[in-house]
Amino acid sequence: MPRLLITDDDLHLRKLVRTYADVEGYQCEEAENGAAAIALLKEKDFDLVVLDVMIPGPDGFETLAAIRQFSQIPVVMLTARDEEYDKLLGFNLGVDDYVSKPFSPKELMARIGAVLRRSNGAKDTGELIFGGLVIGARSRTVTADGRSLSLPPKEFDLLLKLAQNERIVFSREKLLETVWGYNYYGDVRTVDTHVKSLREHLGEYRKSIQTVWGVGYKFDHVDSE
Repeated sequence: MPRLLITDDDLHLRKLVRTYADVEGYQCEEAENGAAAIALLKEKDFDLVVLDVMIPGPDGFETLAAIRQFSQIPVVMLTARDEEYDKLLGFNLGVDDYVSKPFSPKELMARIGAVLRRSNGAKDTGELIFGGLVIGARSRTVTADGRSLSLPPKEFDLLLKLAQNERIVFSREKLLETVWGYNYYGDVRTVDTHVKSLREHLGEYRKSIQTVWGVGYKFDHVDSE
């Protein structure tokens, strides 16, 4: 049974989320601030954190950054702020999804379920599944709607890096470091060339590789049309 950690300073909101989570069969614990959440995560095993951005003390972003120092647990953030900068900051820190306030508890449960399925699927099979796009991390294979795609090694590495960090924005320089290696001194345009070729190979799923102007690239799943 999945275990959730609900982190928010609003007692009423915590109880609301917990009520719906109980119906879905999740076990829940609560934390009223970031420090308490971090302490619980270091003491106990959880499967997902629901984390409010606007909590006192270390805010949600600071708490997420601290969590990422020792855990890659999935995190769904609650935010009343809908500015693009805030979301980019969260994704760069490693948030898995956002839900804007005021929110539908049913939508929140659906998003939690999707994040958990994606996380558990990757743990159990080594596969990342995005609709009809399946990336085999261990087998180094990619299929699109059942059709096998033949990717050059560096294109596969690039796709895997982006997909493993869905919605996180990577600069071209960071991709050169992590995909090509710290000792690679190539031009950053090498990344652009590989992204262009990768998109062509992905066909109907090419829109999942998104350009973040002035920054770099991110993977954000888009169903084929």
